[in-house]
Amino acid sequence: MTGSVTPTGPNRIDAMEIIEIEGMEFYAHHGCYDLEQVVGGKFVVSVRLEADLSAAAASDRVEDTINYLEVYRITAQQMAIPARILEHLAGRILDALHVAFPQLEKATVKVSKMYPPLGGKIEKTSVTLIR
Repeated sequence: MTGSVTPTGPNRIDAMEIIEIEGMEFYAHHGCYDLEQVVGGKFVVSVRLEADLSAAAASDRVEDTINYLEVYRITAQQMAIPARILEHLAGRILDALHVAFPQLEKATVKVSKMYPPLGGKIEKTSVTLIR
């Protein structure tokens, strides 16, 4: 059958759709050391959102999905609030996403600090939280 659409409603096969927004770049003031919070640095955030997106797949309406612009806005808001450790920062982003999008089944947030001041040449340190 050409042009078939995955069924919604009672005939729908249980499936989870995924939205990924990768490589969001921010200049922010996070770090364990006071100087890091003053000077700031480059951070990269990626999110993976798992939810039932079958209504959006059928309707072609942004109202039926997780709005990517809103995900970016929420992430940017949390990135603007200083944190000492990446775990706390990633947790705040996850919490805010779950509040904004109750249809989320699971979300993954990866926060990377580029060129951290750890006494040697290091490209990045990263923390990934899943809820």
